[in-house]
Amino acid sequence: MRCLIVDDSANFRDAASSMLERAGICVVGVASNSADALARYRELRPDVTLVDVDLGAESGFDLAVQLQDADSPAPSVILISTHAEQDFADMIAASPALGFLPKFALSPGAIRDLLADKVSGEP
Repeated sequence: MRCLIVDDSANFRDAASSMLERAGICVVGVASNSADALARYRELRPDVTLVDVDLGAESGFDLAVQLQDADSPAPSVILISTHAEQDFADMIAASPALGFLPKFALSPGAIRDLLADKVSGEP
């Protein structure tokens, strides 16, 4: 599995990359803002893109829409945040993302579970 990580925190990008790589997920690129994320996505064509909800002055929700509009079939986007899921429940439901993972629960298994739900068509 090839993964792109989009987060404005270099420390988080590094920690998440290390954790995912150790578990056999290939982190093919990282980005800290929407413009870089779109460029990396087009260049690298990852299997899954992890997008922080809060990208500094930018919105991860907006980026999820931009990624969806950039490719067909729609890319597999998973929103991540330090905030609780219920803080963004309506926005997550309205977004084209596969789902949401709190950063503390981010794991290869959780990513694979969301991707498996997409394949099986389960909510």
